[in-house]
Amino acid sequence: MTILRGFLLLFFPFVFLYSSSAIAFSNNVVDLGAKPDGKSDSTKAFETAWANACGSTRPTSIYVPPGRYYLRSLTFNGPCKNNAIFIRIDGTLVAPSDYRVIGNSAAWILFRRVDGVTISGGVFDGKGSGLWACKNSTRTCPSGATTIEISNSKNVVLSALTSLNSQMFHIVVNGCQNIKMKGLVVLASGNSPNTDGIHVQLSSDVTILNSKIGTGDDCISIGPGTSSLWVENIVCGPGHGISIGSLAKDLEEAGVQNVTIKKALFSRTQNGVRIKAWGRPSNGFVKNILFQHIVMDNVQNPIVIDQNYCPSHKDCPGQASGVKISGVTYQDIHGTSATQIAVKFDCSPTNPCSGIKMEDVQLSYKDQIAGATCRHVGGTATGRVEPSSCL
Repeated sequence: MTILRGFLLLFFPFVFLYSSSAIAFSNNVVDLGAKPDGKSDSTKAFETAWANACGSTRPTSIYVPPGRYYLRSLTFNGPCKNNAIFIRIDGTLVAPSDYRVIGNSAAWILFRRVDGVTISGGVFDGKGSGLWACKNSTRTCPSGATTIEISNSKNVVLSALTSLNSQMFHIVVNGCQNIKMKGLVVLASGNSPNTDGIHVQLSSDVTILNSKIGTGDDCISIGPGTSSLWVENIVCGPGHGISIGSLAKDLEEAGVQNVTIKKALFSRTQNGVRIKAWGRPSNGFVKNILFQHIVMDNVQNPIVIDQNYCPSHKDCPGQASGVKISGVTYQDIHGTSATQIAVKFDCSPTNPCSGIKMEDVQLSYKDQIAGATCRHVGGTATGRVEPSSCL
């Protein structure tokens, strides 16, 4: 708790403060028929509010007053007639308790082909615990819905919102440009399956700032085709850490490049910073990655590159990953490992990792210097590096 408190005071003095200026809201969902009782279906009112805002030729807004609003699957389609829609949410959006209602939808709330949309405030309650229980049993279950998906869009801001208990991923950014997320809180049980906090793929110029994420899967997952991603001031835990990958799912796959992860705290997570790729052929790549100013608090695997990822030993035993990993820097990473081996570089025998840099890395295990393992990796170590570099 001491590490967490110090990190929050240093990097997060104002994360959850939000001040709003006087804005004339032109589409109040209650005026359009929404009921803030958490039971009445308010989907139609939200659809009407979006149709009005998207159809306006002038900048416009949507307002969700305090209260609880029951919503089925919603799609906010563009392109719109203006590129300045501000959505202010002071209430809680509630998914159906019966997970089957939205469980076969790709997303509960989908923004598609929009430009210039800001969503500020609010709580998104995905009611995912029923589906988690189904998945953890032997029953046949729907795959589950992402709580918020932004698809094929640009110039979108998510600010000061909370996502709770998503059925699947909490927030997905897919095929987008210039997306900013700041001051988010993302929470689900540590044993909830596939509840990644934020997933980014096939997108460029994405920024994630000043956010707290705790889930049953990756706090942030970075998929193929991601470039110019900036992640800063993140508290992660519980969860599986921040992962680039899984990559090499497909033979033809876009690469990941120009990613910065800095000023992050990982508290009792399964992994810290991880790059993982299936052990099979692919033309994918990972390059120009910086992990900087990071604190590990009792993390099982603080630093990991795994190019032999092969869950269930299916479709990949005995194969070598084709993903080319180069130019990865680990700089100013400190803290504690929950296992003796704190650094694991397990790279492809046919495509060894290259240009790996360790600078001022100090990780301990039970008050002693932790260990490191390396396979098929080349690089350099500078400054004080503990465990001793095996590069």
